[in-house]
Parts: sequence; structure tokens; C-alpha cells
Amino acid sequence: MPKTSSSVTAAPDTTWLGHGRHLGPEPEQDVRRNLIALKSIGLIDDFLDLAPDDSSPAEVAGMPGLPDPFESEDDKATPAPTARRLFEARWRVDEDVTVRAQLTTYDAPGRRRGGGAVSWVLAAEAEKSWDLEWLSPATVFWPDSELTPWDHDVVPGPRLRGTHRLVADDDKDLRRLLKNCTRGSWNIHVVVHEAMTPDARGLEPLAPYLPPSLRHRVVEHRAAPEQFDIVNWAMKDLDVRVPRGGAVVLPSSPPVPGYDAERFSVRSVFLDGSEPTELIQKITEFARLPRPLTADAEQAVEQLRRHWHLLTIEEELARTRELVTKYADALDAMTKSRDLYREAAELAQAALAERGESAPLPAQPSAPLVPRPEGSTLSTTLTNAFGRFREASRKGNRK
Repeated sequence: MPKTSSSVTAAPDTTWLGHGRHLGPEPEQDVRRNLIALKSIGLIDDFLDLAPDDSSPAEVAGMPGLPDPFESEDDKATPAPTARRLFEARWRVDEDVTVRAQLTTYDAPGRRRGGGAVSWVLAAEAEKSWDLEWLSPATVFWPDSELTPWDHDVVPGPRLRGTHRLVADDDKDLRRLLKNCTRGSWNIHVVVHEAMTPDARGLEPLAPYLPPSLRHRVVEHRAAPEQFDIVNWAMKDLDVRVPRGGAVVLPSSPPVPGYDAERFSVRSVFLDGSEPTELIQKITEFARLPRPLTADAEQAVEQLRRHWHLLTIEEELARTRELVTKYADALDAMTKSRDLYREAAELAQAALAERGESAPLPAQPSAPLVPRPEGSTLSTTLTNAFGRFREASRKGNRK
């Protein structure tokens, strides 16, 4: 069983986080068309389409790209991915719960194994704990169609919403693939072993049986009947085994507190076109565990919370009132400081004038400057004047 760490930060239970790769020619156009269509039918309240330069400085353009699990040392020397576009959308679930979401697309020129793919990161947050029965944020931005190739995992090969056949041309490649799926992907990876070669109905993926908010976060790997020993050897480093004709949910990295391979394995899966109820329950149970928040996922959440642009009229008014209050407070503080400085200057001038009238000092340009005694009339007057000024300043700051 993988070790768990209590120091791992868990993702907020109000969030939905996803990422992947789009292999088509116009990813941003696909997003635009989908957002326009959903707004026209009232499924979403509103959306924004922003270039990185339109956002606040150092927001989008400074966000890191997704890690490439197959990145070589030469690849690491290439420039980091740069943001292409930022989309925001707002909609409601359960009638009155508002969801805010941001999707950022990235381009990583020079990467060897990207195949020209565009990476994307999607972070959504609701006003209460996320319900897996809610609308998937992925299909708010991306069209829910297999014809648009937006649903490829960040690990080259697997695709969401379908089945991924495990190829055993090289045992080491299979081992590396499954290890990278747990290390570099935010998605939930499930390995299903076929007890016998299934017919067309048995080849149908799990996705349609999953809750809506899970359909685009699960990758289903299929191992052929003769691959039983090979696939278990490949998962040896993960400390998990798939039962013959069964399935197992792979652990994540960092590990999810509460994960146990026995708890998240199924002894048998009937691939006959019927709903695999037990396996769906295991995947759903795993999805409800506290998810580890990786560094790039944490930055996506911070980006969503701190740099949100799609405000309602009420939010715009509230922000304007807040700015007006801040400016008024700053102006008031400046006015008070000016008055205090003027009062101190007037007291100092009065003290100098008083001292000059009572005992004018002879000019001694060649004599060294000697500090006046603390008890002198001029020193005492100036000290008292500036003391009153400092005390008034402190009182003003405390207010």
C-alpha cells in the first residue's frame, strides 16, 4: 500500500480541476463556439474571452504549463509553455448555486512529444461543496462530442470518455506509461482486465455510467486476457494488482489519504454491455476522497480566486464602493498628515521667533557648531512642538 502524507495539501471540496490536451487545429475556436451556444440557450449566465495581455499583469502569461511526464533532459531545456487564451464562464447549479470557472490554453513550441498539441487547464469553483451530479465544467467550455479532440490526457496516449488499449510491445514502456499516469495526471486512472475478449457491447467505455462531473476526469485502461501477468508486473512499483477479470483504481501521486488497493479493486467486471455497478461505486468513492493539490493545480485555484474578471452588476458595484472607500480613507489620512505637519511647522516658527526676540545670538561663522543643552528654551519648545505632532499622528493612525 502506498504511503500517505499528512502534509499534502488537499484541494478545496468546492473545486473541480481538470487538464488535458487538444490535438486539433483551432482549440480556442471550439471553446468560443461552445460558450456562445450555451449562453444562447441559457445554460450559462455569461462568459469572457480574453487574450493574456488583456488580463492583469503577470496573471495568465506567468502561469506555468503542464508537466510533460515523458520529458527528456533535452526537452527540459526548451522554453516553458506560454498562455494562448483565457476563458471565463459563470453558471448556476441547483438553481441558486453560482459556479465560476476559468480555462487557460497553452502552447509549448519545441516540445518533442507534444505533436503540436495545445495544453489546457480548467479550474471551477462553486459556492458550496461540489456535487458530482452537477454539469461537468469540461462540457461548458468544450463541445461534448467525440469529433473534437480536446479530451486527450496530459500523458500521451490515453483519452477521456473512451477506452485505452494497453499495448505490450515493450513491457518497460507499459510500466512507464502507468507510472506516469499516476504521477503526471490529475485524472483518475482505472485498469480493467478482460477475462475474455469482449464483443462490441463489452467494448463500450465506462464514461456514460459515471456521474456527469466524473465523465471527463476518468481514464479507462483495458488489458487483454493474455496481458494479466504483464500488466501486474507493470504496476508493481505502484503496489497494486488487478484481479483476473476485474479492475483496480490506480493511486495518485502524491497519494490520497485513505487510499488502499484492496478497497478500490473489483474482483470481477462483466463486460457484456450492462452497467458495472460495483466499479462505478469504487470510482465515485475514490473521487470523493480529499484530492492532493499539486503545485500547478494550486496555482490554477489561486488564479481563479484572485484574478476573476467576469463580475455581475452587483459585484461591480460592490467593488466600486470598496475602491471609493479606500480612496476616501487614503485622502482623509493625507489631509490629516498635511494639517499635522502645518501645525508642527507653525509651532516651530513661533518658537524660533520667540527665541530670536528675547536673546538674539551673535553670528560666529568660524566657530564649530555646538549642540544646544536639552534645557534651553529653544530646544524645549521645539521638542514639545514635535512631540505633540508625533502624538497626534499616532492617534490618527490608531483610528
